[in-house]
Amino acid sequence: MDVNVLKNLIESELLPYINLSVENPYDPILVENRSSSWRTIGCGNYAGVFLHESYPEVVVKVYGRNHEELVKEIEVYQKLGNHESFSCLYGYGETYLILKKLEGITLFNALIKGVQIPKIAIKDIDDGLEYARSVGLNPFDVHGKNVVMFEGRGYIVDVSDFYKPGYCHKWDDLKRAYHKIYCPLLYKYHPPIPFRVVDGIRKGYRLYRRIKRKLEK
Repeated sequence: MDVNVLKNLIESELLPYINLSVENPYDPILVENRSSSWRTIGCGNYAGVFLHESYPEVVVKVYGRNHEELVKEIEVYQKLGNHESFSCLYGYGETYLILKKLEGITLFNALIKGVQIPKIAIKDIDDGLEYARSVGLNPFDVHGKNVVMFEGRGYIVDVSDFYKPGYCHKWDDLKRAYHKIYCPLLYKYHPPIPFRVVDGIRKGYRLYRRIKRKLEK
């Protein structure tokens, strides 16, 4: 893969044909994509993610706001280097990152579709987070929507908040629910769970955490 050729494609066939906007500062980016060669495959709070059919092994993450976060994410990937639990950074421009594409299904969607989540996938993610700590990072905002499993193994797809200070309880709480609820009740015979149920649990958890933080102040 020639990164310079890919950069030319990004800057000539992607960036001029997309518009990233936000209606509410707490909502994800809204993506308008008029490119004929780049496909939108995701969006988050700061960026949209795009794929070119000629480069299926990479994704391009384009920041639509808070571009200082892009610089911090570059620094995170430089510290991580090349580790099996994470994507890796191939290159970047003023508003975008070129990243290794990680295949797989998020743990959130695995619950919805009834796909069994093996214990080794949870351990893989734990090992990846421990590695991140060993290189001076602080795993933050790790949850069921930004970790995936592929062929039974676990990977972390979003490291953009690994520079933030403080302690994030999300992964610890997810693991606790996995061992105390998922394993005894769902692991062996995993039925699909309606989206509204899983999303309701997610929203309930966020409310619980907000209330707990207020009570702790």
